[in-house]
Amino acid sequence: MFDNLSNRLSRTIRTLRGQGRLSEDNIKDTLREVRMALLEADVALPVVKEFIDRVRERATGQEVLKSLKPGQALVKVVNDELVRVMGAANDELNLNVPPPAVILMAGLQGSGKTTTSAKLARLLMERNKKSVLLASCDIYRPAAIEQLQTLAGEVGAEFFPSHPDQQPVTIARDAVSQARRQHIDVVIIDTAGRLHIDTEMMTEIRELHAALDPVETLFVVDSMTGQDAANIAHTFNEALPLTGVILTKTDGDARGGAALSIRSITGKPIKFIGVGEKTAALEAFHPDRVASRILGMGDVLSLVEEAEQKVDKEKVAKLAKKISKGKRFDLVDFRDQLEQMQSMGGLTGLMDKLPGMGQLPQNAKAMANDGEVHRMMAIISSMTPQERSFPGVIKGSRRRRIAAGSGTQVQDVNRLLKQFTQMQKMMKKMSKGGMGKMLRGMKGKMPQGFPFP
Repeated sequence: MFDNLSNRLSRTIRTLRGQGRLSEDNIKDTLREVRMALLEADVALPVVKEFIDRVRERATGQEVLKSLKPGQALVKVVNDELVRVMGAANDELNLNVPPPAVILMAGLQGSGKTTTSAKLARLLMERNKKSVLLASCDIYRPAAIEQLQTLAGEVGAEFFPSHPDQQPVTIARDAVSQARRQHIDVVIIDTAGRLHIDTEMMTEIRELHAALDPVETLFVVDSMTGQDAANIAHTFNEALPLTGVILTKTDGDARGGAALSIRSITGKPIKFIGVGEKTAALEAFHPDRVASRILGMGDVLSLVEEAEQKVDKEKVAKLAKKISKGKRFDLVDFRDQLEQMQSMGGLTGLMDKLPGMGQLPQNAKAMANDGEVHRMMAIISSMTPQERSFPGVIKGSRRRRIAAGSGTQVQDVNRLLKQFTQMQKMMKKMSKGGMGKMLRGMKGKMPQGFPFP
């Protein structure tokens, strides 16, 4: 998300940082670029207008013009205003109530409510250590109940069975009663959606809200609908006391206009964003971190949090111990490293959060694709245990067999073995305490502009 906006703003920001002093003219030119970038990102016009007016007011004030580094001061103003538009900080779920805490999921059909319900259940179980029960009140969409039941099994949540011939309010009340008897912490109610907002839909969701009195009423909306996402959220908010918004499919939205418009138009915070199809692909929405990513400054905090939650610490400790003892780094270790990287969102996910990635040349960015990582893992999986432990035995006939077994070309196998050999040499230097030497050696091989320690 935000790729186009980030690229355009990053270019503008780089120009600004080099300015020794700011004048009315270059501030005007900069704001014109920022305005065009926001409009192209499909941010709602009233939000763009207010944003530009506030930045202009602060940019022409003492805070910026009298600064020792006015270019950087103006960058800070833009960053602060981005944070203000999206909300000052992450709004967490209100679960501080006698259990079960009821979360009501609302939204149009196709927005991803059912999948998001399962994602939210997984997040609450893994990060908040809560027990969760999922229930479906969608009696209209074929197989909606079965879909949620399958997802509940996948994430390990409890599931309350329901049938299409039951009334939604009855299903919801019975689900809460069961959760109370079983001492379950959270109940997530998945509701029916429609292709468009209609009276029948709104009446049903109001009845559910009145019957349950949920602590959280979350509106799930597809970010790829752009400005419409904010307008639909506004309509729902007028009919229902929403407590927050979940933006889905942000991994397929390069514009990001919905994220910058929803808070201003509805007054409700974005609490989570869906960043992929897998049940682990739900992230808390931190406006300050998102603003930093938009301006090409990365999001190291989120990267550290992901590493803490998703990296297998036992494997890391085992590898570190192995390397420190001078033992050989093999293809099993290499595959483990690739798997750890994939668990953190893959190469593209990592690059999105690292500072300075926006300055990489396009050809360098194109090389960093997750398809290549999957191909490498397939090649290693096609090897025998002996070949993984002793890659030196992999010669011509073995390379052909491995390529055929992994559905790749011999050139792909050769490329992987070459990359592995380079990684093995780095690990050998690390085992001898040559970290500084290793980093200097790597620097010359990286694309120009790569941020290096």
